[in-house]
Amino acid sequence: MADADRSSEPALLEDAHAGLPPPEAASARCSLAAGGCLYFHYGCGGHDDRGWGCGYRTVQTVCSWLRRNRRCCRPPPSLPEMQQALVALGDKPRSFAGSRGWIGTFEAALVLDHFYDVPCRIVHVRGGASELEEMAEELHRHFATHGSPAMMGGDRDNASKGILGVCTGAEGSFLLVMDPHYYGPPTDRATVQREGWVSWQRVSSLDQSSFYNLCLPQTAPTAGPAHGIEKSPEF
Repeated sequence: MADADRSSEPALLEDAHAGLPPPEAASARCSLAAGGCLYFHYGCGGHDDRGWGCGYRTVQTVCSWLRRNRRCCRPPPSLPEMQQALVALGDKPRSFAGSRGWIGTFEAALVLDHFYDVPCRIVHVRGGASELEEMAEELHRHFATHGSPAMMGGDRDNASKGILGVCTGAEGSFLLVMDPHYYGPPTDRATVQREGWVSWQRVSSLDQSSFYNLCLPQTAPTAGPAHGIEKSPEF
């Protein structure tokens, strides 16, 4: 896939979550990613990565946010570039380059640090949706402090998704999910919201027996370690 930015891939949907109403009319508290991003999904740039590319696409979405909001000149890396970087960093064998191997939150953190010098915090949630519910306050702090989109991966389906917000109200917590598993021609904001590719998802509706990993880019000026990955204590 070729590098994608505003000029090279104008078909990419910008701010796919814009205008999406909160999940509750009287929500107590909502925190969102600060600033815009592009919606990367399966098939972008003519690269058919169905079944394995969701992690890469979510990373590209985060990279597009970095480019817009931190004034980074580098466009989001392509799938081959990310694979080659992971090989060069010693995380993957040479056979990984050019493969259909998927990546998760740990690899995402390596990629963001390598290309953008952005350290990440990895949070492990081992108790399924009920424990993920307890992470709502952590996510509120992340969006208030750093403003960057997060990445979530789960054990059951190894599916990665972007998290652009959290909302906590009388009915529990909701996550604003940007799902990269859409495959098809360029579409519009109303369609991806109506079809649920970008939507608020109730945390309690997620898998109760899965574990989840969160990758939280530390983008505040003095945040996190100067270089690398910070792992949080387990709950």
